Amino acid sequence: LMEQSGRMFKPLAYTKTTAMAASSVLAITIIPVLMIFFVREHPIDPALPKKAKAKIWVPALAGPPLAVVCAGLAGVPLPDISLVPALGLSVFFGICLFPQKIIAEKNNPLNRFLIWVYLPAIKWVLHWRKTTILVAVAAIAITWYPMTRVGSEFMPPLNEGDLLYMPTTLPGISITKAKELLQQTDKIIQRFPEVKTTLGKVGRAETSTDPAPLSMIETVIMLRPQVEYEIIEIPRFFSGWPGWLKQPLTWIWPEQKNGKVLHEWRKKQIDRFYAGWPGWLAAPFEWILPEARYITMQELIDDLDAAVKFPGVTNAWTMPIKTRIDMLSTGIKTPVGIKVMGPDLSTLADLGEQIESLLRDKKGTLSVFSERVTGGNYLDFTINRKEIARYGLTVQDVQDIIKTAIGGMNVTYTVEGLERYPVNLRYNREFRDNLHMLRRVFVPTPSGAQVPLTQLADIAVKKGPAGIKSENSKRSAWVFVDIKGMDLGTYVKQARQLVEENIDLPSGYSLVWSGQYEYMEKAKKTLRLIIPATLLVIFILLYIHFGNLTEVVIVMASLPFSLIGGFWLIYVLGYNMSVAVGVGFIALAGLATETGIVMLVYLDEVYKRKKKENRMRTASDLYGSVVEGAVDRVRPKIMTVATTLIGLLPVMYGSGTGSQIMKRIAAPMVGGLVSSAVMTLIIIPVIYILWKTREINNNNNM
Repeated sequence: LMEQSGRMFKPLAYTKTTAMAASSVLAITIIPVLMIFFVREHPIDPALPKKAKAKIWVPALAGPPLAVVCAGLAGVPLPDISLVPALGLSVFFGICLFPQKIIAEKNNPLNRFLIWVYLPAIKWVLHWRKTTILVAVAAIAITWYPMTRVGSEFMPPLNEGDLLYMPTTLPGISITKAKELLQQTDKIIQRFPEVKTTLGKVGRAETSTDPAPLSMIETVIMLRPQVEYEIIEIPRFFSGWPGWLKQPLTWIWPEQKNGKVLHEWRKKQIDRFYAGWPGWLAAPFEWILPEARYITMQELIDDLDAAVKFPGVTNAWTMPIKTRIDMLSTGIKTPVGIKVMGPDLSTLADLGEQIESLLRDKKGTLSVFSERVTGGNYLDFTINRKEIARYGLTVQDVQDIIKTAIGGMNVTYTVEGLERYPVNLRYNREFRDNLHMLRRVFVPTPSGAQVPLTQLADIAVKKGPAGIKSENSKRSAWVFVDIKGMDLGTYVKQARQLVEENIDLPSGYSLVWSGQYEYMEKAKKTLRLIIPATLLVIFILLYIHFGNLTEVVIVMASLPFSLIGGFWLIYVLGYNMSVAVGVGFIALAGLATETGIVMLVYLDEVYKRKKKENRMRTASDLYGSVVEGAVDRVRPKIMTVATTLIGLLPVMYGSGTGSQIMKRIAAPMVGGLVSSAVMTLIIIPVIYILWKTREINNNNNM
């Protein structure tokens, strides 16, 4: 992956790969040693007297925390959490000294329960083999439904905790009016209880890296937490103790508690079936299905957008960091941008306005704004050469007066220490904006007379380009489109078709769909190469391990079944296909084949053992072999899936900044592991027995 997606997911890939490599090394080096060290029935010699045993147990359990306490009392500076690792070390020593024993599989209660559940199922599917295969194929076919209804986007929406309000006005707005508009929108936004403060900016900063025009306003909206409580201090008997000593006690008796609610977001009522019930009867249901919830970020944006509607102003709502990244990469501040390219600015402006009017009423459009590339106001001075010649003036003389009055001229420098600053002199803004006053500006002549500027030049306000953008040696006009209630890929597909059907582009003009859509298309092209390459690598590794093409195909058959759970889960959760989801599916490919390998290894182990013992002659022998191989080690097979699922569930229930992306990565893995586990336990034994049945029949015929 490259660019944004690469910067986002490369650290994850490096971390995962390094962790798996390290765990593989530890599994074959440290784990056997630890098993010998820990798994012992008699860590302490039973022949030792009780006093000798006590001399071992007491220092092991009390030694680490006692050492921390002594160090603290001696004045050694310790972090507040010092006692926690000391207590953990005591627990570790206790485990080492406590007798351990591995329970045999046949005596393991969990394994016996799993066999009791699994044995009837495996016998049934092995009896109804063709029916099982048909059901599996039908399940894959039905998965086409969610696959065709899942939308697409570049990255899932990332909740940064704050909002960025970026309204755009028509070009030519004055500084006074822009400042007034900014103040009005800030006051309206600050009325909402969810808003903590607002920081607004009009135009550009004094830097060449900020190309924002005066018509673009940026307001950072800092939001409050959903609930903000008053903190009440609670005096405890250990409040005066050192931090390292009282830290464990604060977990049991906190020194602070939440008081009254200071601020909280508005709540939205939800109609529940128990709404009219008495309070004592509805209370248990209220804990599970509350009648009110806090408004979502999107609902807050909708309310803010409705409150700051102004004529001639197009609103855009996004996140601060995300917008900076988008504007630095593509220049587009909205999810979708259309770059109209061609030679003539007037034609570009006309095409942009046509696209704006066409997309304004389209479903899924929150706001659309076409840059007015020809809407700027310019003071135009046309010097009358005959008149200036009558007064003995040159064109440069008149232009110097105009330049000094309007643009300003550096007349001197001020020196402050080692720094020098130019002193610029020009007329006040009120004078410069008044055509009548500008016409009365006097121009000195060589004879000493003062001639009004209106006698030497014609002054008028004319329209011109507010700014000229160029890309790939072509002039361009941009159309900004903000969307709502529709995924990015579907919206662009429909909008592109709508534009192509209703707008005829003149020769030499073209449209480029940009914004997040541009990066989404680049990521799709990359994933189209990465996913087949990943599958090819998995195929080669499996072939190196098994040395048999049929067994490799059986294991690879788990991949389509993993897609069943992956696609259905992201469909149910309402997620769109994105780079994050694609990364999740790539990781799922490795996990699904891992579960298939575990099953196939056990099936092969039993089959080869019985064949070596000359007990694999008939279909009945094969049936017993497959049942034994599938059932005998059902606990390790389920643990292979369960450990991964348990590790991913906290991600699925996480909240806060960044959880939206991590959930998209974990969702395909969780759903896919469930469906691939079913395939591993049910389908692989069926495919295996069909394959080996043919092999046995061929051997018997020979």
